[in-house]
This record gives sequence, structure tokens and C-alpha cells, in this order.
Amino acid sequence: MYTGRTIFSQLIDFLPRDEFHRCVRRYNGNYNIQTFSCLDQYLCMAFAQLTGRESLRDIEACLLTFGSKLYHAGFRCKQISRNTLANANRVRPWQIYADFAQHLINQATRLYADTDLGFDLDNTIYALDSTTIDLCLSLFPWATFRRTKSAIKMHTLLNLKGSIPEFIHISEGFVHDMNILDDLPILPSAIYLLDRGYLDYARLFRLHQAGAFFVTRTKSNTRCQRIYSHAIDKSTGLVCDQTIRLTGFYTAKEYPDQLRRVRYNDPETGKGLVFLTNFFSVPALTIAMLYRARWQVELFFKWIKQHLRIKRFFGTSPNAVKTQIWIAVSVYVLVAIVKKQLGPERNLYTLLQILSLSLFEKMPILRAFSQAKHKTKTQPNCIQLNLFKL
Repeated sequence: MYTGRTIFSQLIDFLPRDEFHRCVRRYNGNYNIQTFSCLDQYLCMAFAQLTGRESLRDIEACLLTFGSKLYHAGFRCKQISRNTLANANRVRPWQIYADFAQHLINQATRLYADTDLGFDLDNTIYALDSTTIDLCLSLFPWATFRRTKSAIKMHTLLNLKGSIPEFIHISEGFVHDMNILDDLPILPSAIYLLDRGYLDYARLFRLHQAGAFFVTRTKSNTRCQRIYSHAIDKSTGLVCDQTIRLTGFYTAKEYPDQLRRVRYNDPETGKGLVFLTNFFSVPALTIAMLYRARWQVELFFKWIKQHLRIKRFFGTSPNAVKTQIWIAVSVYVLVAIVKKQLGPERNLYTLLQILSLSLFEKMPILRAFSQAKHKTKTQPNCIQLNLFKL
């Protein structure tokens, strides 16, 4: 309820605090802590994400200017020091915020379950991809990537309903994408949209045996035998729709079952694409449109890199980096939850831009998100004095 509270305080009300405290107790995060609790740490980092702070000194200077407003925003510590925040990011288990982010992800997934993607399919549709975050070798020597550069990879399984990241794995930069298929949670009857970097037939066959479907792109040197050609409408851009079997010495052993090969020429770009899938029960054009929807995960990475602070880290230890990434993800999902529950007709990017400028304004949060332009109403019969005498 709004009683002159700040927007930041109203936003934090959407956090399931009981679940947050359970995560803290699970990893004993507040052990021997007197003033700066895990919740205070989370609120500081969430403030930094929402307002685009660049450093610990920047966070400290901004929070100090709000004075008594901090208490009304949910902070319980009177003064926030950058050294205290840096130490908390370094030593407090990052798993606290990973578990809490996963709880928010589950909540958001349920809220967006009825989203219509336009495919007339009951299957859950996922897009899997990774993004590389470059780091300085001298500051992050543990993040092995190349001889002259450090990096980490953020592997993300995105549920296309609501663009919710249901699975995130953070690894060192040298880890190949296809290795993540070993840790991926498999949902039977779900559809996984994969880039060519995940083209490993043994792992894809395990996906097939688990009852899931996949759509990926084939490589130019793939050896296969055509078993049957299906009828197509070439006016849609389709070139062929074939049932095939792999004939390579190793690939035939790794994937002994039949596959579907769909060749498609994109009318917009003129680019020819060849897809491989184990999904036989839908039209060939649907396969091409499903793979096009995979670009939502690219947009997610672009959005999160531009508008959440994961390119400049507030600490150099693995714990500090993972803490910042998981809190950034939880903030993204929190805004998605608020958007669904309040129903403003704006996208997540616009909502985040609004929050970055108005966190400590005292107004109803829905009014801040509203598209209506608030204008000062004047009485039609009011007497306006002349500014200059004629």
C-alpha cells in the first residue's frame, strides 16, 4: 500500500522475504554479522543494478546522499561503507543469491505460463546459448580463457514465454558450449533451440532418448543419406523437407535414429539455412520459425549486458563475480514479475529506464510505470493576470 513510500521500497515489497531468509539460513550467511546483513547487501547490489552504478565508491556516495530515506527503503544499516560491501561480496556465499534467483525464476515461469508465442504448440520452448564476458587477465587470473585474456561464460536456457532464464551456468571462458548439455535439465516434450555450437550427436541423442525435441543447424560437412522427401510449398521459402540418416563413421554410431533435415531460404535476408531436428509432427515451416525465435536469447544477452551491470564487476574474486551476476539476474526477473502482476503496457527495457531515474521518488509505482501523461488541470473560468501591461 502506498503511504508516501519510495518506489524502491514498493519494488522490494515484491521480494519473497521468507524465501530469502531461508536461503540465508541454508548457507549460514548472517553468521557473526551484527549490522550489515545479507538483505542489506542484496539491497545495495540491487540498487547498483537498477541505477547503473559503476563502482563501489559510486554506490557508497549515492547511498549516503539519501540519508534517512535508506531506512524507509528497507535498509537496516545506518551507514554503508564500500569496504563493508566489498568484503561481503568476497566472503558471503554466492549460492544464497543463486538459490534466491532460482526461486524468483520459478515464480516468473508460473506467471508467464499462459503467454501465447504464436506457434499453436503445447510444448515448452527453450533457447539455449552462451555469452562471453571479457575480463582483465591481471585482475581475474582464475577465469582462464586465452593466454592474454581472461573471461567467463554465462550459459543460459531461456524460456521463450516471458524471456525467463530458467537455467544459468557460469563457467570459465575456455569451457566449450556443448559441455553444458551434460548439466542441462531435460524436460520431456520440451523443444530446445540450439546453435551449431551445440552440435554433438551423442549428446543430442541423449536429449532425444529423454523424450525432448531439438532444433539446430547442421554443418556443411555433415554426411547423411536421404530416406524420404516430403512435399513442401516453395513459395514460403522452403527448399526441401527430408527424413535422413547420418552416414558418417562416428556420427552414425552416436545418433543411430532418423533425423529431419529442413532447408530454408530466408525471404528477408536471402540466406540459406539447413536445420536438423527430431521433431517430425509439425510443418517444415514451423521448424524454421521456431529457430528464428531462438534470437530472443540473443536479445536477452544484449539487454542484460547493456542495462544490468555485469561488464564492470565490484570485486575480482570468483565469489564476488558470481554474486553480482546472480543478483543481476534476480533483479531482471523481479522486474518481469512486477510487470506481470501490475500489468503496465511497457516492455522491461522501458520499466528499467524508469526505475533508474525514480527509485527514491515518493509516488505509487504503478503511476510511475503508467503511459498516461499527467498534465496539470486548469479551471476553465480562472482569471489569468497579464504578465505585461499593454
